[in-house]
Amino acid sequence: MERFPGAFNNLIRSAKPGLRVAKVIRTLVLLACLLSACPGRAAETSLTEHQVKALFLFNFTKYVDWPAGTFLTATNPITIGVLGQDDIKSELTRAVAGKNVNGRAIVIRPITKESEIAGCQILFIAKSENSRLAEILRKIADQPILTVGEDDTFLPQGGIINLALKAGKVRPEINLQSAQTAKVQISSKLLSVADVVKVKSN
Repeated sequence: MERFPGAFNNLIRSAKPGLRVAKVIRTLVLLACLLSACPGRAAETSLTEHQVKALFLFNFTKYVDWPAGTFLTATNPITIGVLGQDDIKSELTRAVAGKNVNGRAIVIRPITKESEIAGCQILFIAKSENSRLAEILRKIADQPILTVGEDDTFLPQGGIINLALKAGKVRPEINLQSAQTAKVQISSKLLSVADVVKVKSN
């Protein structure tokens, strides 16, 4: 994966002539925040695909609001569940170590059975679960859980955010219909740097 400055230059070159410079700068800053778990991380050497996905998952906690009553107290942690066999678990654990969002710690929960999904605010579903993906998403569709996947079939089956690999770069794709069903609100800042995908209704 290329270094961040190269990606930023590509964005500037692709911007329409009439686009205001301030808007481009805001977009670049947000991209840096989404892909960096700590200041200066963007200056490091290229990150692996798993590292980038882990950083996206961590930073989604900053750009998503859950409905009232999701947390029992103001200090309850944000729980990110990881379902399936994927190296992202170790990278995600490193990415969230010692960090909090709005006073809430972040807990990583490996999911080995569906009953453990309850209480998660974010659920990452690895490709290894594709054979039962539709069933899993159907069961939790109306629960306040931000579902995140990594396969082209994820959004059509009811997932909310897909971490798609495009031209060697990880880019979020968002299904707003599924987000509305789950009653999770995605910040306009995140929407501005993601691809919003319209999924055909069955």
